[in-house]
Amino acid sequence: MIMRESLEPSDIDTSGADASKARKRPRPGERRLQILQVLAEMLQNPKAERVTTAALAAKIQVSEAALYRHFASKAQMFEGLISFIEQTVFGLINQINQKEESGLAQARGIMQMLLFFAEKNPGMTRVLLGDALLQEDDRLQERITQVLDRVEASLKQALRIAQTQGGLWAQLGQEEVSIRAAMLMSFTLGRWHRFARSGFKKLPTEASDISLRILLSE
Repeated sequence: MIMRESLEPSDIDTSGADASKARKRPRPGERRLQILQVLAEMLQNPKAERVTTAALAAKIQVSEAALYRHFASKAQMFEGLISFIEQTVFGLINQINQKEESGLAQARGIMQMLLFFAEKNPGMTRVLLGDALLQEDDRLQERITQVLDRVEASLKQALRIAQTQGGLWAQLGQEEVSIRAAMLMSFTLGRWHRFARSGFKKLPTEASDISLRILLSE
């Protein structure tokens, strides 16, 4: 399964050296993607000050006016990152669900993907946690909360499938399934917080196999 879990420089089409030299301005969409990529990179330092459009423009070596030709506001830039996270995460969840028939295997795959995504995208982990959005537009916090609620709903659905597949999970009531899905989400958020708090040194995937075996045991 091919996992497209991060914004990479290769996402920007730079094929054709001669064409690249002849073309001074980026193609439509290239600059927009570059802005999001650099914003995510700047968020990778948890001790950094709030990212400003001036600092972002300086990093990309363009004017602030050039940024606003692609995004109406900084809030829109963060919305672009959240949209990327949402599309990527739920695209991968769909792949996992199509590949795995077992509800427990689906839940395990989703959890592993969430931890791996954060590990590969430190800046976006700060967006997922909301700390990169603290001084930004309030609707951004609401937007990321909606994304996390959808992720928890996906975990709950996987556990409900496990209920129908026999074993001790079949004996669980709907309320307990909901509680277990919330526990899995809390574990994920805890690993993300630990990762960010350590300056991205304590990896979220560390000993994750053992942890998930305990969390998903019958």
